[in-house]
Amino acid sequence: MRPDTHPKQTGMEKCMKPETMKKFKAMFESQKKSLLYSGKLVNASFELPKDDMLDDVDLSTTELEQSMRLRLRNREALYLRKINEALERIQSGTFGECEECGEEIDPRRLEARPTATHCIECKEAQEKSELLHIDGHKPKSVGSRIRLA
Repeated sequence: MRPDTHPKQTGMEKCMKPETMKKFKAMFESQKKSLLYSGKLVNASFELPKDDMLDDVDLSTTELEQSMRLRLRNREALYLRKINEALERIQSGTFGECEECGEEIDPRRLEARPTATHCIECKEAQEKSELLHIDGHKPKSVGSRIRLA
């Protein structure tokens, strides 16, 4: 991001208040504890019950439910990773600082999305510059692009 896009801030203006930092830390630790100790991530069972394999409709329904459960577990695992990264940023004193431009992330943005790592201006610029896949999603594989003739 260009340095001239943000007004310059100095030391104390840029730092997040310690009580605000503690509030976010407590919130992240609570969410982490909830995810880890609810048993959702650890005790996920993906076995197909024998009764659900008796006919095609039951099997399809069970597979759909399993697929949905797996997607939810993946989302929870991703969110847990973001929580851990946010806790690391709190520990290092960089929480609330944009990873792109280094300026403070608006507190309203952090209230809405506590795991945010970019200020709104940098996030918008990032989204505009991303190359989108034909179906509207960014490709997950590195270096592969689909070209349409």
